Amino acid sequence: MRDTRESRLLLVLLIAIAFALITVDIRGGEASPVDGARGAAASVFGPVQEGVAKAVDPVGNAIGAVRDSGERHDRVTVLEQENAALKQRLGSDARNRSRLKELDKLLNTAGAGQYGIKAAEVIAIGAAQGFSWTVTIDAGADDGLKRDMTVLNGDGLVGRVTTVGPSTATVLLANDPDFTVGTRMEGSDELGFATGQGDRPFNVQLLNGKAKVKAGDRLVTFGSSKDRPFVPGVPVGQVVRVDPSAGGLTRDIFVRPYVGYTKLDIVGVVVQAPREDPRDMVLPKKPAKPKPTPTVTVTATPSPNGQDLPGDGQVNEQE
Repeated sequence: MRDTRESRLLLVLLIAIAFALITVDIRGGEASPVDGARGAAASVFGPVQEGVAKAVDPVGNAIGAVRDSGERHDRVTVLEQENAALKQRLGSDARNRSRLKELDKLLNTAGAGQYGIKAAEVIAIGAAQGFSWTVTIDAGADDGLKRDMTVLNGDGLVGRVTTVGPSTATVLLANDPDFTVGTRMEGSDELGFATGQGDRPFNVQLLNGKAKVKAGDRLVTFGSSKDRPFVPGVPVGQVVRVDPSAGGLTRDIFVRPYVGYTKLDIVGVVVQAPREDPRDMVLPKKPAKPKPTPTVTVTATPSPNGQDLPGDGQVNEQE
C-alpha cells in the first residue's frame, strides 16, 4: 500500500475502532459483547500456543534444573561439611575414650603394685643420644623426675629414664638392644636377665641353666638396689619359646613383652617405690580354663531275636 492521504486516514480509523473496542470490553466485564470473539480467537490460536509451550517448557525446565542443581549442590556441600565435622568430633571422642581407658589401666597397674607414679604423654619418638629405641615424654625435673626411674604403662615395663630436662625427659625403651633388666619367674622365682632385641622377643638368660621353663611362663622385674633403675614386680612378658642348650650352662629363652613399644601414648614414671615387693600381684589374671562338658553315650545291646535293646548310659567328660 502506498503512503497516501487515504491510507493514513484508514489507519487512524482502525486505531480509533480498536481503542473503542478495548474500552467497551473493559467496561463490559464478563458480559462484554466481544467475549465471544475472544473465545473464538482462543479456540483458533490455543493449539498453537500449547504447541509453543510444549516446545519451550523443556528449555525452562532445564534452566530450572540447573538452578535447582546449584541449590542442591550447596546443600550437599553444607551436609558434607557437617558430616566431616561430626566425624572429626566423633574421632576425637573415640581417641579420648581410648586414652581414658589407657589411663585407667595405668592407674589400676600402679594401684596393684603400690607404685607412686607421675603420668605423662609420649610426645616424640626416635633416636636420641645414640639410642635406637627411645621416646620423649612431657614431664621432667619440674615434675619430680630423675634419671634412672622406672617407666611403665597399663601393660607392664616400658623402660627407664635416661635424660631429664625441666619439662621433658628421654626414656630408653625396654626393647632396645642396650637395655637389660633383672627378672624373676612367676611361681618358681628363678632369676635371670632380659635383654631387648628391637621388634623381636626379649632374650632371657636364667642364672640356673637347669631351671624348668616352658612356654606360657611369665616374668616380672626383680628390682634394683634402692629401687633404681627398676622397682620390683612390674610385668615384663611371657615365654614363647625355649631353645635347648648345646652343652652350655644356659638356654635361650624368648619372652614376648606385654607392652607394644610401637604404639605408646600414656605412660607412668615411678616416682615412689612400693614399701614391699608386690611379687606377682601386678601380673594380669590368667584366663580361666574352660570347664569340661559332660556328654552321655548310649550303647545298644543286641537281643537274642536280633532286635537291639537299650543299653546302659555312660557319662563322659569332654573339654
